[in-house]
Amino acid sequence: MIDSKFVLLAPLALALSLGACGWFGSSKSDDSSSVYCPAPLTVADAQRLTRFKEGPGRDPRDIVFEAALIASGTTCELSRNQLNVTLLMRISVTAGPSIGASAAQVPYFVRVINNSGGVLQGQEFTADFRLTSANPRGTSQEELTLRLPYNEISDLAGYRIAVGLKPTQEELNYNRQATNRP
Repeated sequence: MIDSKFVLLAPLALALSLGACGWFGSSKSDDSSSVYCPAPLTVADAQRLTRFKEGPGRDPRDIVFEAALIASGTTCELSRNQLNVTLLMRISVTAGPSIGASAAQVPYFVRVINNSGGVLQGQEFTADFRLTSANPRGTSQEELTLRLPYNEISDLAGYRIAVGLKPTQEELNYNRQATNRP
């Protein structure tokens, strides 16, 4: 036998559960935020960074740490004349033989680029890690919020987000040589 309270409450429960799943539409699915949400692109020479200890040596024994940008992604929310972008970046670090006692600081950058290739916004950050020979690996998830203004919704199609680690010129040259090795 079915309880009469259950029969009366079942349609309400079904409507609430379908509404929670987005069947009846929501502000996020009705707007264009997912269509115009710019996926981050990792700059090719800035995906990896090998930091050496001070001095002239550049063999594997001189490595303080190696870092890599292993993932990035965005989620967006559209508001009046502004697209709010949440950027997530995952950075992985491995200690080298010359790690020492200081913290490993991995510099990285974020650039918002318009459709003509100009940088509209740009900033540099640092992900800090405590690495030791006993704890030689670390991963950090960096989260940033970007606000992209627009006059017309179609203006959002031109935005791109460039991300990467920020090597010194010497580290950049090392990265380029490492990709050319067999």
